[in-house]
Amino acid sequence: MRCIGLDVHRDFCEVAVAERGQVSHRGRIETSTASLELFAGSLAPDDQVVLEATGPAFAIARILRSHVARVVVANAQEVRAISHARVKSDRFDAATLARLLSADLLAEVWVCDERIGALRRRLARRGALVRQRTRAKNEVHAVLSRCLLGRPPVSDLFGKAGRRWLAGHDLVEEEQETVEGCLRQIDFLDTEIALIDRKVAQFVLGSPDARRLMTVPGIDVVTAAALVAAIGDIARFASPRQLVAYLGLDPKVRQSGSEPARHGKISKRGDARARHVLVEAAWTATRSPGPLRAFGERIRARRGKQIAAVAVARKIATIAWHMLSKEEDYAFARPSLVRGKRAASSDSPTRRRAPWSTPATSADSPTRSACCSAKPSAATDGSSATGRPRRRVRARHRGAHLKGPRRAKQRGRPQSPRRLRFSSSVTRTQRPPLQSRPHLATALDFHP
Repeated sequence: MRCIGLDVHRDFCEVAVAERGQVSHRGRIETSTASLELFAGSLAPDDQVVLEATGPAFAIARILRSHVARVVVANAQEVRAISHARVKSDRFDAATLARLLSADLLAEVWVCDERIGALRRRLARRGALVRQRTRAKNEVHAVLSRCLLGRPPVSDLFGKAGRRWLAGHDLVEEEQETVEGCLRQIDFLDTEIALIDRKVAQFVLGSPDARRLMTVPGIDVVTAAALVAAIGDIARFASPRQLVAYLGLDPKVRQSGSEPARHGKISKRGDARARHVLVEAAWTATRSPGPLRAFGERIRARRGKQIAAVAVARKIATIAWHMLSKEEDYAFARPSLVRGKRAASSDSPTRRRAPWSTPATSADSPTRSACCSAKPSAATDGSSATGRPRRRVRARHRGAHLKGPRRAKQRGRPQSPRRLRFSSSVTRTQRPPLQSRPHLATALDFHP
């Protein structure tokens, strides 16, 4: 058996072969599909190939996988013999890779299939577009600060009302050019992000694992897609601890000698995008009633809200491992919330409207009673059989599902159980004064 090491570059690959304890150099091959196919045909079926995880490494691995016994994509951060070596050259790196593979001392990187790879590339492009849009928006806010316009009186500066507010100010020529150019960039980036979101939503609706993850509070379409892209095959993680460590949410440990182990900040290794969306999902989950919120409140009381958010993110990763391994939905899922997430991920133009509301037109928009009624009505104008407009039925108080001492307070004016009520048949002018009613005067602490 031969162990072949490839030091991959954009234009060529340096080749080294380790066989029977000896390492020999075999020159270079061009990094192109034709040259790699020709090189793969010259290999034996029992050969093993190793290369570092760089840009074209996964494409090269897919070409060589069908011609050899094993293709190992090594983690570049774990190959300390190369990164800390005294000599750094292409020939030395290829020989070191071949030598480490023959000794079985390499940390292997999981190579995903084409479906997961396409999702990863889409999410990476979406993240880059979102960062560009954020930079353009920040540039507009910088113009407002330079021109002493203060804070805009609208919540969304780049919506219809915000753009009307921007158009109502006379800026100097160069600042006006900056604002108009940034607005054009934002419109273009919004269109590109919407196209990627449509593709991501199609993947999520067709993936059972992604739909299962959406039952957890805080996990929406993009978060579920990012987790599926980062995890891939859940069978490669034997325990939830391995998944947490893979996502970089495990704490660093320092221990030496007789001193006890010290746990520091999280390692932040692995996919940074998946870790970011998990923390964002944790902030949303702590605002939704359920076990995750209770867990976050306990950590927040002891360690603060920042550490609580990371702890909830780790808890969500642990729950995701159990859900995907056992193929079960979240036990405390809210059906209405899950239906709303799936409806928002569909391509229907009316996905954000209630299913019983009438579609809005340019000439006549639906009334509030038509769009916010509690149940579908047979009347087309949103009114009931008595002619009165239907009102939306609201919960009596927040946290109506909770029981015991943690039950939330009722909405509206509190009703005291000891409040005195007079009969409606007697008017206020007909009631006798409190002096003639000593039992009421005593109850109300009245002093004549």
